[in-house]
Amino acid sequence: MTISVHNPDQYMASLRQIIAQGRKRIGLLVGAGAPAGIFPPNSDKPLIPAVAGLTNMVMESLKGEYGKTLDAVRAEIENSNIETILSRVRSLAGVIGKTKVHDLDGAGYKKLSEAICEQIGKIVNQPLYAGSSPYTEFVTWISGTGREHPVEIFTTNYDLLFEQALERTRVPFFDGFTGSYEPFFDPSSVASNDLPARWTRLWKLHGSLGWAANARGEVVRTGQATATHLVFPEHLKYDQTQKAPYAALFDRLRAFLMTPDTLLIATGFSFADAHISARIDECLAANPSASVFAFQFKPLEQEVYACDIAGRRANMSLYSPDKAMINGIAAPWMPGDMPTRDWGAIRATYWGRDENSGAAYFQLGRFDRLARFFASSRAAQHFPHLEPVLETAASEAADALLVAASTGSAA
Repeated sequence: MTISVHNPDQYMASLRQIIAQGRKRIGLLVGAGAPAGIFPPNSDKPLIPAVAGLTNMVMESLKGEYGKTLDAVRAEIENSNIETILSRVRSLAGVIGKTKVHDLDGAGYKKLSEAICEQIGKIVNQPLYAGSSPYTEFVTWISGTGREHPVEIFTTNYDLLFEQALERTRVPFFDGFTGSYEPFFDPSSVASNDLPARWTRLWKLHGSLGWAANARGEVVRTGQATATHLVFPEHLKYDQTQKAPYAALFDRLRAFLMTPDTLLIATGFSFADAHISARIDECLAANPSASVFAFQFKPLEQEVYACDIAGRRANMSLYSPDKAMINGIAAPWMPGDMPTRDWGAIRATYWGRDENSGAAYFQLGRFDRLARFFASSRAAQHFPHLEPVLETAASEAADALLVAASTGSAA
Protein backbone atom coordinates (compact mmCIF):
# COMPACT_ATOMS: atom_id res chain seq x y z
CA MET A 1 0.00 0.00 0.00
CA THR A 2 1.41 3.39 -1.04
CA ILE A 3 1.10 6.19 1.50
CA SER A 4 1.18 9.72 0.07
CA VAL A 5 2.61 12.69 1.90
CA HIS A 6 3.31 16.25 0.82
CA ASN A 7 6.65 17.91 1.49
CA PRO A 8 6.16 21.61 2.31
CA ASP A 9 9.83 22.39 1.60
CA GLN A 10 9.44 21.33 -2.01
CA TYR A 11 6.28 23.31 -2.73
CA MET A 12 7.17 26.45 -0.84
CA ALA A 13 10.64 26.67 -2.40
CA SER A 14 8.94 26.66 -5.78
CA LEU A 15 6.35 29.22 -4.71
CA ARG A 16 9.05 31.55 -3.36
CA GLN A 17 10.79 31.41 -6.69
CA ILE A 18 7.58 32.14 -8.61
CA ILE A 19 6.51 35.16 -6.55
CA ALA A 20 10.02 36.64 -6.39
CA GLN A 21 10.71 36.75 -10.11
CA GLY A 22 8.04 39.19 -11.32
CA ARG A 23 7.37 37.25 -14.52
CA LYS A 24 4.27 35.29 -13.52
CA ARG A 25 0.77 36.70 -13.91
CA ILE A 26 -0.40 36.64 -10.26
CA GLY A 27 -3.68 37.52 -8.59
CA LEU A 28 -4.78 37.56 -4.96
CA LEU A 29 -8.25 36.51 -3.80
CA VAL A 30 -8.75 37.95 -0.32
CA GLY A 31 -11.75 37.05 1.84
CA ALA A 32 -13.16 38.08 5.20
CA GLY A 33 -10.74 35.86 7.10
CA ALA A 34 -7.86 38.19 6.23
CA PRO A 35 -8.61 41.21 8.48
CA ALA A 36 -10.27 38.90 11.03
CA GLY A 37 -6.88 37.32 11.68
CA ILE A 38 -5.10 40.62 12.32
CA PHE A 39 -4.84 42.10 15.79
CA PRO A 40 -3.67 45.71 16.02
CA PRO A 41 -0.88 46.49 18.49
CA ASN A 42 -2.02 46.37 22.12
CA SER A 43 -5.42 44.94 21.18
CA ASP A 44 -6.98 41.52 21.77
CA LYS A 45 -9.74 42.10 19.20
CA PRO A 46 -9.41 41.48 15.46
CA LEU A 47 -9.09 44.50 13.22
CA ILE A 48 -12.41 43.60 11.54
CA PRO A 49 -14.57 40.63 12.60
CA ALA A 50 -15.22 37.72 10.25
CA VAL A 51 -18.68 37.16 8.82
CA ALA A 52 -20.00 35.39 11.94
CA GLY A 53 -18.80 38.16 14.23
CA LEU A 54 -20.04 40.84 11.86
CA THR A 55 -23.47 39.18 11.79
CA ASN A 56 -23.75 39.16 15.58
CA MET A 57 -22.65 42.79 15.88
CA VAL A 58 -25.11 44.04 13.27
CA MET A 59 -27.97 42.02 14.75
CA GLU A 60 -27.20 43.36 18.22
CA SER A 61 -27.02 46.98 17.02
CA LEU A 62 -30.44 46.74 15.31
CA LYS A 63 -32.14 44.65 17.98
CA GLY A 64 -33.96 47.58 19.55
CA GLU A 65 -35.82 48.68 16.41
CA TYR A 66 -35.82 45.59 14.19
CA GLY A 67 -35.08 42.67 16.52
CA LYS A 68 -38.36 40.77 16.01
CA THR A 69 -38.26 41.10 12.23
CA LEU A 70 -34.60 40.14 11.95
CA ASP A 71 -35.08 37.09 14.16
CA ALA A 72 -37.97 35.95 11.98
CA VAL A 73 -36.05 36.50 8.75
CA ARG A 74 -32.97 34.79 10.12
CA ALA A 75 -34.99 31.75 11.22
CA GLU A 76 -36.11 31.19 7.62
CA ILE A 77 -32.55 31.01 6.25
CA GLU A 78 -30.38 27.92 6.60
CA ASN A 79 -26.85 28.76 7.83
CA SER A 80 -27.75 32.43 7.89
CA ASN A 81 -25.21 35.25 8.02
CA ILE A 82 -25.37 38.98 7.48
CA GLU A 83 -24.96 38.60 3.70
CA THR A 84 -27.86 36.16 3.28
CA ILE A 85 -30.00 38.16 5.71
CA LEU A 86 -29.39 41.37 3.76
CA SER A 87 -30.19 39.62 0.49
CA ARG A 88 -33.49 38.29 1.90
CA VAL A 89 -34.38 41.74 3.25
CA ARG A 90 -33.71 43.30 -0.15
CA SER A 91 -35.78 40.63 -1.89
CA LEU A 92 -38.73 41.30 0.40
CA ALA A 93 -38.36 45.04 -0.12
CA GLY A 94 -38.71 44.52 -3.86
CA VAL A 95 -41.72 42.20 -3.98
CA ILE A 96 -44.19 42.59 -1.10
CA GLY A 97 -45.31 46.18 -1.69
CA LYS A 98 -47.73 47.31 1.01
CA THR A 99 -48.26 43.79 2.33
CA LYS A 100 -46.67 43.24 5.72
CA VAL A 101 -44.36 40.31 6.38
CA HIS A 102 -42.93 39.96 9.89
CA ASP A 103 -44.37 43.42 10.76
CA LEU A 104 -42.74 45.31 7.85
CA ASP A 105 -43.97 46.22 4.37
CA GLY A 106 -41.80 46.78 1.31
CA ALA A 107 -40.85 50.31 2.33
CA GLY A 108 -39.99 49.08 5.81
CA TYR A 109 -37.68 46.42 4.43
CA LYS A 110 -36.00 49.01 2.24
CA LYS A 111 -35.23 51.06 5.35
CA LEU A 112 -34.02 47.93 7.13
CA SER A 113 -31.69 47.20 4.21
CA GLU A 114 -30.23 50.68 4.48
CA ALA A 115 -29.86 50.30 8.25
CA ILE A 116 -27.98 47.00 7.84
CA CYS A 117 -25.57 48.55 5.31
CA GLU A 118 -25.03 51.52 7.60
CA GLN A 119 -24.12 49.25 10.51
CA ILE A 120 -21.81 47.15 8.34
CA GLY A 121 -20.10 50.34 7.25
CA LYS A 122 -19.56 51.48 10.84
CA ILE A 123 -18.05 48.15 11.85
CA VAL A 124 -15.69 47.62 8.90
CA ASN A 125 -14.62 51.26 8.65
CA GLN A 126 -11.36 50.73 10.50
CA PRO A 127 -8.13 52.61 9.83
CA LEU A 128 -5.00 50.66 9.02
CA TYR A 129 -2.76 51.11 12.02
CA ALA A 130 0.63 52.80 11.64
CA GLY A 131 3.75 50.77 10.99
CA SER A 132 4.11 47.38 9.41
CA SER A 133 1.01 45.26 8.81
CA PRO A 134 0.13 42.31 6.58
CA TYR A 135 -1.42 44.75 4.12
CA THR A 136 1.70 46.89 3.86
CA GLU A 137 3.82 43.73 3.57
CA PHE A 138 1.79 42.55 0.60
CA VAL A 139 2.18 45.99 -0.95
CA THR A 140 5.93 45.83 -0.30
CA TRP A 141 6.01 42.56 -2.23
CA ILE A 142 3.96 44.05 -5.08
CA SER A 143 6.20 47.08 -5.47
CA GLY A 144 9.46 45.30 -4.70
CA THR A 145 10.23 44.07 -8.21
CA GLY A 146 9.66 44.99 -11.83
CA ARG A 147 6.69 43.12 -13.26
CA GLU A 148 5.69 41.98 -16.71
CA HIS A 149 2.03 41.81 -15.59
CA PRO A 150 0.12 43.76 -12.96
CA VAL A 151 -0.85 42.12 -9.69
CA GLU A 152 -4.65 41.88 -9.50
CA ILE A 153 -6.33 41.85 -6.09
CA PHE A 154 -9.87 40.44 -5.98
CA THR A 155 -11.58 40.89 -2.64
CA THR A 156 -15.04 40.34 -1.20
CA ASN A 157 -14.27 42.71 1.69
CA TYR A 158 -15.80 46.16 1.96
CA ASP A 159 -13.04 47.77 4.03
CA LEU A 160 -10.48 50.24 2.72
CA LEU A 161 -7.39 48.54 4.16
CA PHE A 162 -5.74 47.73 0.83
CA GLU A 163 -6.48 51.25 -0.43
CA GLN A 164 -4.82 52.71 2.66
CA ALA A 165 -1.77 50.44 2.36
CA LEU A 166 -1.31 51.18 -1.35
CA GLU A 167 -1.66 54.93 -0.87
CA ARG A 168 0.57 54.96 2.19
CA THR A 169 3.31 53.27 0.17
CA ARG A 170 2.64 55.45 -2.90
CA VAL A 171 1.87 52.46 -5.11
CA PRO A 172 -0.48 53.43 -7.98
CA PHE A 173 -3.62 51.32 -8.36
CA PHE A 174 -6.82 51.20 -10.40
CA ASP A 175 -10.19 50.07 -9.00
CA GLY A 176 -12.39 50.59 -12.05
CA PHE A 177 -13.39 54.17 -11.25
CA THR A 178 -12.14 57.27 -13.00
CA GLY A 179 -12.72 61.00 -12.49
CA SER A 180 -12.13 63.44 -9.67
CA TYR A 181 -15.36 65.15 -8.58
CA GLU A 182 -17.61 62.06 -8.59
CA PRO A 183 -15.53 59.19 -9.99
CA PHE A 184 -17.59 56.90 -12.22
CA PHE A 185 -17.11 53.24 -13.00
CA ASP A 186 -15.62 52.55 -16.43
CA PRO A 187 -16.25 48.93 -17.51
CA SER A 188 -14.25 49.28 -20.72
CA SER A 189 -11.07 50.10 -18.79
CA VAL A 190 -11.64 47.11 -16.53
CA ALA A 191 -12.12 44.82 -19.52
CA SER A 192 -9.18 46.13 -21.57
CA ASN A 193 -6.77 46.12 -18.60
CA ASP A 194 -4.27 48.17 -20.59
CA LEU A 195 -2.80 50.36 -17.85
CA PRO A 196 0.94 49.95 -17.08
CA ALA A 197 1.93 46.79 -15.21
CA ARG A 198 3.18 48.85 -12.26
CA TRP A 199 -0.42 49.85 -11.54
CA THR A 200 -1.95 47.32 -9.16
CA ARG A 201 -5.56 46.36 -9.90
CA LEU A 202 -7.98 46.31 -6.95
CA TRP A 203 -11.35 44.71 -7.65
CA LYS A 204 -14.02 44.94 -4.90
CA LEU A 205 -16.34 42.10 -5.92
CA HIS A 206 -19.04 42.76 -3.32
CA GLY A 207 -18.87 46.52 -3.23
CA SER A 208 -17.07 48.85 -0.89
CA LEU A 209 -17.19 51.60 1.64
CA GLY A 210 -17.10 54.83 -0.31
CA TRP A 211 -19.42 53.59 -3.06
CA ALA A 212 -22.88 55.07 -3.49
CA ALA A 213 -25.65 55.29 -6.08
CA ASN A 214 -26.09 58.75 -7.62
CA ALA A 215 -29.35 60.35 -8.77
CA ARG A 216 -29.25 58.33 -11.99
CA GLY A 217 -28.82 55.04 -10.12
CA GLU A 218 -25.17 54.67 -11.19
CA VAL A 219 -22.57 53.50 -8.69
CA VAL A 220 -19.94 56.16 -8.03
CA ARG A 221 -17.02 56.45 -5.64
CA THR A 222 -17.66 59.25 -3.16
CA GLY A 223 -14.49 59.17 -1.12
CA GLN A 224 -16.66 59.11 2.00
CA ALA A 225 -16.48 55.96 4.10
CA THR A 226 -20.05 56.52 5.26
CA ALA A 227 -21.33 55.55 1.80
CA THR A 228 -22.05 51.82 1.61
CA HIS A 229 -23.10 50.22 -1.67
CA LEU A 230 -22.84 46.50 -0.91
CA VAL A 231 -24.09 43.55 -2.92
CA PHE A 232 -23.88 39.77 -2.70
CA PRO A 233 -24.45 38.56 -6.27
CA GLU A 234 -25.05 34.88 -5.54
CA HIS A 235 -28.25 35.74 -3.69
CA LEU A 236 -29.71 38.43 -5.95
CA LYS A 237 -31.86 38.41 -9.06
CA TYR A 238 -30.25 38.21 -12.49
CA ASP A 239 -30.95 41.83 -13.42
CA GLN A 240 -29.31 43.11 -10.24
CA THR A 241 -26.12 41.10 -10.70
CA GLN A 242 -25.73 42.36 -14.26
CA LYS A 243 -25.48 46.01 -13.26
CA ALA A 244 -22.15 47.79 -13.31
CA PRO A 245 -19.79 47.56 -11.57
CA TYR A 246 -20.52 44.02 -10.38
CA ALA A 247 -20.93 42.34 -13.76
CA ALA A 248 -17.71 43.90 -15.03
CA LEU A 249 -15.76 42.87 -11.91
CA PHE A 250 -16.89 39.26 -12.12
CA ASP A 251 -16.10 39.25 -15.81
CA ARG A 252 -12.63 40.51 -14.88
CA LEU A 253 -12.16 37.55 -12.52
CA ARG A 254 -13.16 35.19 -15.29
CA ALA A 255 -10.88 36.91 -17.82
CA PHE A 256 -7.96 36.65 -15.40
CA LEU A 257 -8.47 32.92 -14.84
CA MET A 258 -8.96 32.26 -18.54
CA THR A 259 -5.61 33.85 -19.42
CA PRO A 260 -2.89 31.24 -20.02
CA ASP A 261 -0.33 30.60 -17.27
CA THR A 262 -1.98 32.55 -14.45
CA LEU A 263 -1.78 31.94 -10.70
CA LEU A 264 -4.50 32.98 -8.24
CA ILE A 265 -3.52 32.96 -4.54
CA ALA A 266 -6.53 32.67 -2.20
CA THR A 267 -6.27 33.74 1.45
CA GLY A 268 -8.92 34.27 4.10
CA PHE A 269 -11.52 32.89 1.67
CA SER A 270 -13.67 29.89 2.59
CA PHE A 271 -15.04 29.23 -0.93
CA ALA A 272 -18.54 29.18 0.59
CA ASP A 273 -19.48 32.03 -1.78
CA ALA A 274 -21.20 29.97 -4.47
CA HIS A 275 -21.07 32.71 -7.10
CA ILE A 276 -17.30 33.10 -6.93
CA SER A 277 -16.54 29.41 -6.39
CA ALA A 278 -18.60 28.41 -9.42
CA ARG A 279 -16.72 30.92 -11.55
CA ILE A 280 -13.36 29.59 -10.35
CA ASP A 281 -14.42 25.98 -10.90
CA GLU A 282 -15.63 26.74 -14.41
CA CYS A 283 -12.43 28.55 -15.38
CA LEU A 284 -10.11 25.89 -13.97
CA ALA A 285 -11.93 23.29 -16.02
CA ALA A 286 -11.73 25.38 -19.19
CA ASN A 287 -8.14 26.56 -18.73
CA PRO A 288 -5.80 23.83 -17.43
CA SER A 289 -2.83 26.22 -17.59
CA ALA A 290 -4.35 28.39 -14.83
CA SER A 291 -3.63 27.49 -11.19
CA VAL A 292 -5.22 28.33 -7.86
CA PHE A 293 -3.28 28.00 -4.60
CA ALA A 294 -5.71 28.21 -1.68
CA PHE A 295 -4.19 28.85 1.76
CA GLN A 296 -6.80 27.82 4.32
CA PHE A 297 -6.97 28.49 8.06
CA LYS A 298 -8.89 25.40 9.19
CA PRO A 299 -7.87 21.71 9.08
CA LEU A 300 -8.40 20.17 5.68
CA GLU A 301 -11.51 18.16 6.64
CA GLN A 302 -13.27 21.37 7.70
CA GLU A 303 -12.57 23.19 4.44
CA VAL A 304 -15.43 21.41 2.69
CA TYR A 305 -16.13 24.03 0.00
CA ALA A 306 -12.49 24.35 -1.03
CA CYS A 307 -12.01 20.58 -0.98
CA ASP A 308 -14.99 20.15 -3.27
CA ILE A 309 -13.22 22.08 -6.03
CA ALA A 310 -9.67 20.91 -5.33
CA GLY A 311 -10.80 17.27 -5.32
CA ARG A 312 -12.03 17.65 -8.91
CA ARG A 313 -9.58 20.19 -10.35
CA ALA A 314 -5.95 19.11 -10.38
CA ASN A 315 -4.88 22.70 -11.08
CA MET A 316 -6.14 23.82 -7.67
CA SER A 317 -3.84 23.17 -4.72
CA LEU A 318 -5.21 23.41 -1.20
CA TYR A 319 -2.86 24.10 1.73
CA SER A 320 -4.22 23.63 5.27
CA PRO A 321 -2.40 23.50 8.62
CA ASP A 322 -2.48 19.70 8.90
CA LYS A 323 -2.72 18.48 5.31
CA ALA A 324 -2.66 19.52 1.69
CA MET A 325 -4.68 18.52 -1.34
CA ILE A 326 -2.46 18.72 -4.42
CA ASN A 327 -3.48 17.33 -7.80
CA GLY A 328 -6.57 15.92 -6.11
CA ILE A 329 -4.58 13.93 -3.55
CA ALA A 330 -5.19 14.72 0.12
CA ALA A 331 -2.24 13.81 2.31
CA PRO A 332 -0.56 14.98 5.51
CA TRP A 333 2.43 17.28 5.53
CA MET A 334 5.84 15.73 6.08
CA PRO A 335 8.92 17.94 5.77
CA GLY A 336 11.97 16.31 4.21
CA ASP A 337 15.59 16.49 5.28
CA MET A 338 17.11 19.94 5.44
CA PRO A 339 18.71 20.66 2.04
CA THR A 340 21.39 22.64 3.88
CA ARG A 341 22.13 23.38 7.51
CA ASP A 342 20.83 26.94 6.96
CA TRP A 343 17.47 25.86 5.57
CA GLY A 344 15.79 26.33 8.95
CA ALA A 345 15.58 30.10 8.48
CA ILE A 346 13.55 29.59 5.33
CA ARG A 347 11.41 26.77 6.71
CA ALA A 348 10.46 28.93 9.70
CA THR A 349 8.56 31.26 7.35
CA TYR A 350 5.96 28.57 6.58
CA TRP A 351 6.39 25.77 9.15
CA GLY A 352 6.04 26.03 12.92
CA ARG A 353 4.60 24.57 16.11
CA ASP A 354 1.36 25.33 17.86
CA GLU A 355 2.02 27.22 21.09
CA ASN A 356 -0.55 25.20 23.02
CA SER A 357 -0.30 21.65 21.69
CA GLY A 358 3.26 21.73 20.40
CA ALA A 359 2.14 20.04 17.18
CA ALA A 360 3.94 21.01 13.98
CA TYR A 361 1.75 22.66 11.36
CA PHE A 362 1.80 24.60 8.10
CA GLN A 363 1.44 28.30 8.94
CA LEU A 364 0.50 30.06 5.72
CA GLY A 365 -3.24 29.62 6.23
CA ARG A 366 -2.90 32.72 8.40
CA PHE A 367 -3.09 35.94 6.41
CA ASP A 368 -0.34 37.62 8.41
CA ARG A 369 2.09 34.71 7.92
CA LEU A 370 1.34 34.55 4.21
CA ALA A 371 1.97 38.28 3.86
CA ARG A 372 5.32 37.94 5.62
CA PHE A 373 6.21 34.97 3.38
CA PHE A 374 5.49 37.08 0.29
CA ALA A 375 7.35 40.12 1.59
CA SER A 376 10.46 38.05 2.33
CA SER A 377 10.29 35.98 -0.86
CA ARG A 378 13.19 37.70 -2.60
CA ALA A 379 15.70 35.04 -1.65
CA ALA A 380 18.67 36.81 -3.20
CA GLN A 381 18.08 39.68 -0.80
CA HIS A 382 17.52 37.70 2.37
CA PHE A 383 19.44 34.47 1.82
CA PRO A 384 21.94 35.16 -1.01
CA HIS A 385 24.10 32.12 -0.15
CA LEU A 386 21.05 29.85 -0.51
CA GLU A 387 19.90 31.11 -3.91
CA PRO A 388 21.43 28.19 -5.86
CA VAL A 389 19.73 25.74 -3.51
CA LEU A 390 16.39 27.51 -3.91
CA GLU A 391 16.67 27.59 -7.68
CA THR A 392 17.38 23.85 -7.78
CA ALA A 393 14.48 23.03 -5.44
CA ALA A 394 12.14 25.31 -7.35
CA SER A 395 13.07 23.77 -10.68
CA GLU A 396 12.43 20.27 -9.34
CA ALA A 397 9.09 21.27 -7.81
CA ALA A 398 7.70 23.48 -10.57
CA ASP A 399 6.09 20.67 -12.53
CA ALA A 400 4.54 19.22 -9.39
CA LEU A 401 3.03 22.59 -8.51
CA LEU A 402 1.85 23.93 -11.81
CA VAL A 403 1.21 20.98 -14.15
CA ALA A 404 -2.04 19.16 -13.56
CA ALA A 405 -0.70 15.83 -14.78
CA SER A 406 1.93 15.50 -12.09
CA THR A 407 1.75 12.81 -9.41
CA GLY A 408 0.81 15.04 -6.47
CA SER A 409 2.79 13.23 -3.74
CA ALA A 410 6.18 14.02 -2.36
CA ALA A 411 8.28 12.05 0.05
